[in-house]
Amino acid sequence: MSQAAGMQVSRLTPSSVAEPDPRALAADIPPNVLVHLTELAARRGLSSDAWFAGLGLTRQQINDPSVRVSYRQARTLIGRGLKVLRDPALGLVVGSNETIGSFGLLGLAMMTSRNFGEAMSVGIENHKVCGSLLDVDFAVLDAQTVAVQAWPRFGEIELLPFLCEELFSSSLAIARELVGPKLVPVRMELTYPAPAYANEYARIFRCEVLFGAQYNRILVDTGWLAHPLPGYNPLTSRQALALCQQQLRGNASHDEIVGSVERLLRSQLREHPRLTEVARTLHLSERSLRRRLADSGRIFREIHDRVRAERALELLHAGQLSVAEIGNELGFSDPREFRRAFKRWTGMPPQSARRSMS
Repeated sequence: MSQAAGMQVSRLTPSSVAEPDPRALAADIPPNVLVHLTELAARRGLSSDAWFAGLGLTRQQINDPSVRVSYRQARTLIGRGLKVLRDPALGLVVGSNETIGSFGLLGLAMMTSRNFGEAMSVGIENHKVCGSLLDVDFAVLDAQTVAVQAWPRFGEIELLPFLCEELFSSSLAIARELVGPKLVPVRMELTYPAPAYANEYARIFRCEVLFGAQYNRILVDTGWLAHPLPGYNPLTSRQALALCQQQLRGNASHDEIVGSVERLLRSQLREHPRLTEVARTLHLSERSLRRRLADSGRIFREIHDRVRAERALELLHAGQLSVAEIGNELGFSDPREFRRAFKRWTGMPPQSARRSMS
């Protein structure tokens, strides 16, 4: 995102963000931040199950690497978590506890980069793989200084401190893991007023922190960019980066109701759930569910078939079950019916698909 675009977002008025933005309903965000937040609650002996009420999502489901949530769902969960945990510096706590492993494939791509500058570029270009709730970009400020900048989505103001704290503290924790604890930012700038716990920023970032600034960004000396990384492996880095980009392409936006239906179908494929049963579980009438799916340009049968086809291909690739057993896993009592359905979905019989994967 350009600086001009970011400034346009920051000038939105409260009345302009009161109307829900359709993009905030797109279930295309990996729930990494939500996982860290709920795990922190668990370590403190608190249940987070109630945070998920009315969202078409459960605590268990966010541990599924294929699950994607909408910005609205993530925002609601974080807001509820803040109220329950009662920790004003919660974003700093969550972010500081993250490691390179918390970034999954992206962490591997960064760790095996040639140098710190390359790792920074990889991380920024692919930040959405890790479920970032802010838009992030890179800026060269002058010959001595570069910056990682963050921009709020949809005019978000209320959660901006938490989101910036989590993003910047986790980024710094990972940077220090890559090049060592001596890395100290040149300065940190934040657009919101100084909170009561501002001294925590100074303790974690160990640099000057300016509140009420024009941008949300962390500044780093360019001398660090050429710092070589001990884990450099060009082949591994390319492979991990290709998988990250594949994930980004797979995160095509779709309405959160579609995501809720998909999750429910995946968990109940053997029971062959009907539209009426899915609607009841989601606390909707059958008519309302049909209408909401239609608003997203989808129909229930198409979603059901795609979920079954994906699961069938996964099981065929695993190679542990027979075709009949796979059909049974997908709710087909007759193997012949499953074979016909699979050919309709993919254009080939199950055995041919299995051979093509071997």
